[in-house]
This record gives sequence, C-alpha cells and structure tokens, in this order.
Amino acid sequence: MSSLKPLTGHERPGDPCVIVIFGASGDLTKRKLLPALYNLKELNLLPEHIAVVGCAVTEGTDESFREQLTRDIKEFATRPVDLAQWEEFCKRCYYTSGDFNSADTFTRLSEKIDAVRKAWEIPGGNVLFYLAITPTLFGKVVDQLGAANLTREPQGAWRRVIIEKPFGRDLDSARELNAQITKSLREDQIYRIDHYLGKETVQNIMVFRFGNSIFEPTWNRRYIEYVQITVAEELGVELRGGYYDHSGVLRDMVQNHMLSVLSLIAMEAPSSITGESVRNEKVKVLEAIRPMTPEDVIANTVRGQYGGGMIDGKEVVSYRDEPNVNPKSNTETFVSMKLKVENWRWADVPFYLRSGKRLAQRATQVVIGFRRTPLRLFGEDLQRETVKPNRLVLHIQPEEGITFDIHAKQPGPKIQVVGVPLDFNYKDFGEQNAATGYETLLYDCMIGESSLFHRYDSVDTSWQICNPILDVWGALPARDFPNYESGTWGPEASDRLVAQEGHQWHYYKPPTPHAIST
Repeated sequence: MSSLKPLTGHERPGDPCVIVIFGASGDLTKRKLLPALYNLKELNLLPEHIAVVGCAVTEGTDESFREQLTRDIKEFATRPVDLAQWEEFCKRCYYTSGDFNSADTFTRLSEKIDAVRKAWEIPGGNVLFYLAITPTLFGKVVDQLGAANLTREPQGAWRRVIIEKPFGRDLDSARELNAQITKSLREDQIYRIDHYLGKETVQNIMVFRFGNSIFEPTWNRRYIEYVQITVAEELGVELRGGYYDHSGVLRDMVQNHMLSVLSLIAMEAPSSITGESVRNEKVKVLEAIRPMTPEDVIANTVRGQYGGGMIDGKEVVSYRDEPNVNPKSNTETFVSMKLKVENWRWADVPFYLRSGKRLAQRATQVVIGFRRTPLRLFGEDLQRETVKPNRLVLHIQPEEGITFDIHAKQPGPKIQVVGVPLDFNYKDFGEQNAATGYETLLYDCMIGESSLFHRYDSVDTSWQICNPILDVWGALPARDFPNYESGTWGPEASDRLVAQEGHQWHYYKPPTPHAIST
C-alpha cells in the first residue's frame, strides 16, 4: 500500500527566514503570534537561522520592543517559559516603526531586513510577511511591499504573505482586494489564514474520516440524516463594538470559519493530503452549495441580536448598549441557517449552521446525526425522547475531543435501551501544553505547505453563498431586535428552523477524560 505525505509532518524545522509582523504592537501579536512562535521554538520547529522584525505605527526601538515582548510572553505564554530559550529567541527580535502609507517606511524596512539577515547569517532571501493589521490596510501594505521590491523572490528563495481575516466585506470587495494584491503577489505567495484550521480537532477531521475504514462507507446521505455545526460564545462584543457593528456574525464567523469546517466534513477523499489536492476538494463542496434566492433566505435563515440577561450569575447589557455600538443597530449577533450540499454524496442532507454571542455556553462542535435503524426491535419508539439516534460529536472548544453516542441494553431483566457515549478527549493523551492554534499554520507557511490556508476561489465561493443573505438582510432590516435574552441559546425561530425536518439542536456536553492504560 502506498503512503501519503502527512498533512503537517513536522519532520524538520521551518526554512531559514526573516518573519516580518505588521501590527507588531497589537493584540493578535502578543496574545497569539508571540506565544505560537515561542511554542515552535520549544518544539525545535523554528529554523536555526531566523529573526523577527516587528513593524507598527507606534514609535519604538529594538530594545523597547524586546522589553515589551518579554512582558507579553510572561502574561500570554501557553506553556512555562524557559528563560534561556526565551532570551535566545528575544535577541533575534527587532523593530521598525512608520506610517504604512509612506514609501519611506518600507525602504527602512527593507534595510532592516538586510541588516538582520547579515547579523544572523540567514541564507537566501526568505521572508514571511504577516499582516496582523486592520483589513482596510491589507491592499495598501501589499502595494507598498511590491513597490519596494519586497515581494520579488531572489533566485532559490521565497517571499510569502499571511493575510488575516476578513478577506473583504462582501463578494465585490473581496474581488477588488484580490485584484489589488495579485498585482504584487502570485497566488502561491498568498496565505489567507483561518486560525480555526489550526485547532487539533479540526485537523483531526481528516484523520478521523480517511484514517478509519469503519466511518467512510457510512459518510453519506444513506446513513447520515443531518449535520450541525455550532460556534457559541458566552462573551458579548466586549471592546470590539466599533468593528463588530460593521461586521456581524455572518461575516465574522460563517463566511470563513464555519464554511471551512463544513467543507472538511463534506469533502471527497483527496488524492493527497498536501498541496492543492485538499483545497481542490474543499472548493468543490462550496461550489455544490446553491446560493439562496430571497425566498430561501427568509425561509432558511434566522438572525438575532442579544438583549440583556444573566451570564454566570452576572447581569449583562444588551448589544445596543455596548460601547461603540449604534443604539439602533440592526447588526446580527446570532445566525442559524440551513444549507444543502447538492452533490451525489449529500443530496437532501441538511447542514445546519449556528453561531452567536451571549449564548448559554461557550462551545464549538460538529454533530453528525445518523439515521435511525429501519426496524425498532426493542421498543425504542416508547423512548424517542431519551434514546436519540446515533450521533457523532466532534468537540472543537473549549474541550477538544470526540463523542460517539451508541445504543446499549441497560443491565437488568428487561430489555431497556439506553444511549451510551463513547468518549475520546485530547486530555487522554496526558497533560498537553495548550496551543494558540497558530503554531501549525506558521510552521506550514515556513515550509510552503498550503493545505490549511484559503485559496482565493474558496474565498470567492464562500462569499457567493453569504452575499445573497447579506443583501436580503440589508434590504429588510430586522424589526424585532433584540430578540433573544443573553444566557439563552438564541431566538426561538432557530429551534423552529431545525424542527421543520423533525430535528433538534444538540447542546454542549464535553467529553470525559479517561485514564489510558499502557
């Protein structure tokens, strides 16, 4: 039997390179990117010849930047910080500041990159640019990189750009942005990041599906009745009201994260799990989702906005009372919808998506609902409320694991069928140092592995799915906002949406860790 190269084998450290982080003084850098780079250092996956250059508008020096990084890593590291390891990494960190609209900033950045390469004897000209900045600056920064010849690849070297979400606000703006950045970059130089794809359980979807022969034969419309994907948050918009009020949950969660997970669940087996094969199959899934008509949007989507309520015993305010939010805002903080993947494997199987803020629990999970057995031999009809059909639950956060609900006989003289969960929890492997979700993505970019990043055609197709919904919602402002209380599971209309086909939302229950004997 032939073997395929692992998706992220981590066989070797990343390629020697300079990592340039635009927005180095921001939250994403200190909370996610810095801890992820340190974790890669601890795992011996950073190259020996590497340096980091932070670039931001805030004034600063190399020394002040290192001091700030040291304070930040103590607060946000996901593992104990080894002082010697940190000092070795920190002395390779540099800083330059300036206006991203000024060509002079990029001239000085180019000079800084050259100086850092010489200082640390970094061979070739590999540079990874990370745009941890406001989306309105993505195109401008790439234009400036191109004008400064920083996107031009020296012979035998690479230049790559990681772009954070959101990639556009709608279909037209996404196409405009892509046209702008491809003036300076080839598609294979662009790495559109989705940190959800760096989570262990999300990566495990492919292994679970294609590495276990017992599941793939049943992974189709004949055996699966529905699929649910939930991303629920207890938090409100916090201090992001200014951004969120111009975004909403459909743009913030569905267009990127949730459709990415859906495509992994529904995709056909790729010919390889590296390079373009995975991305080709994911795009095919999105292309099979028919964009909704206005009538479909009204019938198959639910939007909501949270009012006041109680979270963990504390009273919280409504969305419209949050800082920097329009007191008459029509921005949705909750969405649920029913999508159909119109291909041979999934015809007539509803895919339910649900995401919202200020919900009852924090939970991200995928539920695969299997069809009931054709003949109920054990009186299950009397227990329809207590004995559910077999379900497979992929827990993504806060606990990562897998639960498979089966049926078994309860001990005793009578035949009484009960549901029994078979659980796997990542904690079963023992205590794991928490990751940020960015480690694998940064490493993959350093070795040129693009499977976990969005190609533009997938971005375009996902906007084609979401754009009709945005258009209808923009034309018909919600009249009942706020329409769900904080601390609940969203509007009642969301329950009615899944009840139309006899289904119910699955509510979060974390998998139980077990002791593994060796």
